[in-house]
Parts: sequence; C-alpha cells; structure tokens
Amino acid sequence: MAKKLSKRYRELREKFDREKLHSLEEASTVLKDLKSTKFDETVEISMNLGVDPRHADQMIRGSVVLPHGTGKKIRVAVFARGAKADEAKAAGADIVGAEDLVADIKAGKIDFDITVATPDTMGLVGQIGRILGPKGLMPNPKTGTVTMDVTKAIGNLKAGQVNFRVDKKGNMHAGVAKISFSKEQILENVTEFLKAINKQKPASAKGKYIKSATISLTMSPAVKLDLVEVSDIK
Repeated sequence: MAKKLSKRYRELREKFDREKLHSLEEASTVLKDLKSTKFDETVEISMNLGVDPRHADQMIRGSVVLPHGTGKKIRVAVFARGAKADEAKAAGADIVGAEDLVADIKAGKIDFDITVATPDTMGLVGQIGRILGPKGLMPNPKTGTVTMDVTKAIGNLKAGQVNFRVDKKGNMHAGVAKISFSKEQILENVTEFLKAINKQKPASAKGKYIKSATISLTMSPAVKLDLVEVSDIK
C-alpha cells in the first residue's frame, strides 16, 4: 500500500518539475525554496552507480574532505596507545583509548560518530567488529581512518570529511552540506563530492557509470540531476 504523503510534502512537490533533469545550479536554487522545517536540514545526495560491488575492483569506497565542511559537529573516537594516544588528544579527539575503549563499546557506550585507529590496535578493534561494522563505524585504510598519522585523520574528519561506499545494489547516499549554507557553498561541496566519485570510476565497469543522481533535503522530495553534467565533473 502506498504511503500517504503529508500536505507539507505534497506542497513541496508542486514547487518544481520532478521529472526535469536539473543542472547543479538549478538544483541548489530549488533546494533553497524547499526549506520547510525549523531545524537546519541536511543537503543529501543519492546516486545509483553502474557497478557490481561483488567484484573487488568495482567496490566504490573512499572519502573526501568538503571545502565548507558538513555543518555537523563530529565526535571522533581514536584507538591508540602511548605517544599516539597523547597525539590524538592534542589533535582534538573526543575519546581516546584502547582496551578501555573496547570495554566501553562492548558495554553499549557509543558516544561518537566516527572512529580512527592506529594499525597496531586493529587486532583489538576486530573484537568489536560485529558492533561497529553494522553501524558503519569500523575504521578502514581506504577512508584514511586506519593510520599512524592520527593528527591528519582527526583534522580531516573535524574539517568535514565524508566517507562514502556503495551498497550491494550500487546505491550511494551522503550528507554534503546544510541548507543554511550559501548557494555557492552548497554547489562547491556537491561538486567536490562528485569529483571524488568520478575519480573512482573502475575501468572494468560496463555501460553508464552514474545511472541516476538526485539531491534533496532531510524532509524534502528529491530533485533529479542532469547526468551529463554530473558525469563530466572531474
């Protein structure tokens, strides 16, 4: 049974042509007109890629530091010992630990948005992989969150690093700005994100790489994007 749309949502759908493929410039203008809540909604991009993630070379996964950040305060937990733990604290990590941090997580205390780990602690982190994995919180070398350079990793995350990964059907979703950002800031963040996605295009992928792309607010309908423009951003 189709979900009944609220009056607010129906009114928002009438504000733009839902079948038109919009340029990024047009889409950012439409988004500003779709703001309808009291809170600062997230600008979200959703894509479907022509890849088969079952093949290792077609697993699109990585990270990008957005020029204007995400507008969200990120709490970073770092698995580290000794001098690296001290470095993480100095770099602004919100939580730093090793065995004690693992014990807290096993007890259900997860008061952070993302994790960083030094390579020597990954055996320890593996003990809680079943807890962190489903929540998308496992540190990973491909996103720069398994590293000895904890200062850089923390700095990137606090500055607005966004991690991305396709699901098994080739779908990808990420928050890339807040609607309170200027139109120019939204455009620059979206462009930087798309550059990162296009850079990951695998040579073995057949046919069209970006099959669909939309942009929306947390509580708004999706605005379709022009796939030619989106695919040409390098």
